[in-house]
Amino acid sequence: MRSVFARVFLTLSLVLMLAPARAADVDLKSALSGFLADSFPSTQKAIEAVVQSGSSQAPAIIEALQDERLYFARDAQLVAYKTKGGELREAATGGPVATTPQDLKQVRLNNRLRGIVNAAVGALTLMSSNPERRREAANAVFKSRDASTLPTLDSAIAKETDPATRTALEQARASVILAKSDSSDAQKIDAIGVLRARGDQDALAMLSAVAAGPETLEKSAAQAAAAAIETRLALWRNLQNVWYGLSLGSVLLLAAIGLAITFGVMGIINMAHGEMVMLGAYTTFVVQEYCRTSAPGLFNYSLFIAIPLAFLVTGAVGVVIERSIIRFLYGRPLETLLATFGVSLLLQQAVRTIFGANNREVGAPSFMSGAFHLGGLEITYGRMWIIVFALVVFAALQLLLRFTSFGLRMRAVTQNRRMASSMGIDTNRIDALAFGLGSGIAGMAGVALSQIDNVSPNLGQSYIIDSFMVVVFGGVGNLWGTFLGAALLGVANKFLEPFAGAVLGKIALLVFIILFIQKRPRGLFALKGRAVEA
Repeated sequence: MRSVFARVFLTLSLVLMLAPARAADVDLKSALSGFLADSFPSTQKAIEAVVQSGSSQAPAIIEALQDERLYFARDAQLVAYKTKGGELREAATGGPVATTPQDLKQVRLNNRLRGIVNAAVGALTLMSSNPERRREAANAVFKSRDASTLPTLDSAIAKETDPATRTALEQARASVILAKSDSSDAQKIDAIGVLRARGDQDALAMLSAVAAGPETLEKSAAQAAAAAIETRLALWRNLQNVWYGLSLGSVLLLAAIGLAITFGVMGIINMAHGEMVMLGAYTTFVVQEYCRTSAPGLFNYSLFIAIPLAFLVTGAVGVVIERSIIRFLYGRPLETLLATFGVSLLLQQAVRTIFGANNREVGAPSFMSGAFHLGGLEITYGRMWIIVFALVVFAALQLLLRFTSFGLRMRAVTQNRRMASSMGIDTNRIDALAFGLGSGIAGMAGVALSQIDNVSPNLGQSYIIDSFMVVVFGGVGNLWGTFLGAALLGVANKFLEPFAGAVLGKIALLVFIILFIQKRPRGLFALKGRAVEA
């Protein structure tokens, strides 16, 4: 008697375990029959039914349909798909097809059905075990707004434990609810709140469509949400422009800070300063070429190698220029302008002869590649590290000038050259070292610029005029003035570009600086000292 009861219990258990699978099989077979009709409406219904069947075969069927690998044979009542290896398998079971029917045809798709298929693939991926894939699927459904994915979305939201993925799923559900004509007013208002919290351009487009529609309860809510998003996006755009401006300002600071030293200490109009920047960029190219050919493992550290080398190379070139040409022209600014302009032409031609006139490729290390989002800001790692580098160089230069004997002597020469000479300071040596220091900093600027600009013989010419503008605007010889002037001009330039364009924006800044120095000839921060004030 006990054995009979045991058999009955075992049989009932097996039936209960197999019932869901058999139900899914029945649902899948009835869903697949829609493909046999060979009409676009029936194909659409079949796609929706396959997705809702919950069968383990559903992903393979929909992916095959997306890749145009799904076939049907009406006489044999067969729906099958080809694997990527070319093997024909039954869609209902996944087993191989024994005999290929003569009337086998490909399931046809039009553009509308392709969109539905893409949404169906996204819907099936919503149940993936990988959170990243679920978020990607949620974003795909958010854009497709396919109403057939709503049951899958509800099921996925109920099971989701990852907060970021759950938010993406809820946003996808909100976009579908807002697109459905039969959604209730309460559902649509809730969906509007979710899209308002998302706050990006895609959400604004959806809400604007609702706000432009007929008068309904949700129209006013959509208008308010769209206005709030527009205000938020405008704020983020302004902050993005500020970021771009600070990024440009850091580049201008690196290019101008060396010029501020030579111009402020010696009063030399150095038109070859841009070529020091160019030599620093080519030093980076040479270092990277060596790393590529001889030490590939050092490529990610190539910039750390190039920075001190660029400083030494360009600093040495600067000292040679000062000792061989500049020292004979002190007190004659026009002659120094012409002489350094000739030096710049010689250096450009020398680089063309050695490296050629074409642009040279300088790669970015892995830590400078890519970007990340901070709220509504998109921040590239390359620009971020250039800003950090500019701040480090500025801070190091301030420490050098304030807390070393060389810095003390250089500041003394800047404020009163004759008094410094009478106190025993070798002004000729200070001039050479100061010119070498300014040139070396320009070389380090070239290392940074090699990551955001073309490395060519004309690289320095793009920054020499802007560097002079920064130095004059900030105050000749004043490093804090150069710092603030670079930041202000960089931000102003990025805010002017959308309205006036790049060229007219620079012209407007030049006109502003000309008018500004009429009122303050010494710039934002003038140097102090008896010789300067005299």
